[in-house]
Amino acid sequence: MTAAEDFVLLRTEGHAAHLTLNRPQALNALTHAMVRRVDEALTAWEDDPDVQTVIIQGAGGRGLCAGGDIRSIYEDARAGTTASADFWRDEYRLNARIARYPKPYVALMDGIVMGGGVGVSAHGDVRIVTERSRIAMPETGIGFAPDVGGTYLLALAPGELGTHLALTGAQIGAGDALLCGLADHFVPSGDLPRLLDDLAARPVWDALRPYVRQVPHGELAGHRSWIDDCYAAGTVEEIFARLRGHGARAAAEAADTLAAKSPTALKVTLAALRCARRLGPLERVLEQEYRISCAALASHDLAEGIRAQVIDKDRSPRWAPATLAEVGGADVERYFAPPAGGELDLASAPQEVAW
Repeated sequence: MTAAEDFVLLRTEGHAAHLTLNRPQALNALTHAMVRRVDEALTAWEDDPDVQTVIIQGAGGRGLCAGGDIRSIYEDARAGTTASADFWRDEYRLNARIARYPKPYVALMDGIVMGGGVGVSAHGDVRIVTERSRIAMPETGIGFAPDVGGTYLLALAPGELGTHLALTGAQIGAGDALLCGLADHFVPSGDLPRLLDDLAARPVWDALRPYVRQVPHGELAGHRSWIDDCYAAGTVEEIFARLRGHGARAAAEAADTLAAKSPTALKVTLAALRCARRLGPLERVLEQEYRISCAALASHDLAEGIRAQVIDKDRSPRWAPATLAEVGGADVERYFAPPAGGELDLASAPQEVAW
């Protein structure tokens, strides 16, 4: 059995096909081979009349997926090679495919779901969260910007909630995931095994309905006033000033969080979110994210952020530029330029299939 076969387990049970991400020691972080295996499985099941539903979940009990394999990205960034760009090209294509998949795609967003884990779940048809769900796009903390369609999803969140989550990288639970449009249903984690049994025998909604419960109350709804006011500002500098001057303790804490992030990543992320609101379909946003990701790969901050958070774990990144004032318009604009290795050209998506 190959590593990809070890790391993505495939099986069918009744009318359901199962994708299980199986790198529990790495919180099921995605490798390029895993992305390809998932895509190959979706191709096979798309035309299989016996498969009516596709389900993705994570092994190990700690989460669906903590993101991409950032150690590999770190090595690639230091070496100046293109393996990460090749990985992102296939990963973003997979994200777009999941969003348009013609059969019900059910994501069990139980436990930790971050970065690339959001990409293989939150674009699906049926996104299930539990009391254990912790969802985030924490990229600014490593000198990166939300990708895998994250800027598309967060741009659609009510008010400025998506801007808050994208810039701070804050983790949210089930209630806030539903509020922000990142999930659809709350099911207690203890009910998931029985739900999976029912999905093998019954259509998705018939199987799901008995298990859906009222979602626990989230935290973000109570903070909408300062979030919508502060993050509506036109620049990161003004957002920071509004957070500092608002008076709410949570706003001050958000400002403290932003102060530790990459100044360049913050400005690029804000620009990407604002552009995503007017770009149109997911495919166009993914194309923009690919440009940003390739530019980040050649930047100082991505390798430095991963070093500080994952490699040396000193939690003291030395960002360059080190302040928001030093990040000029040209510094941001270069992240939106066509990459040297060519664009991610996603063909116009077909109309979504009703099921």
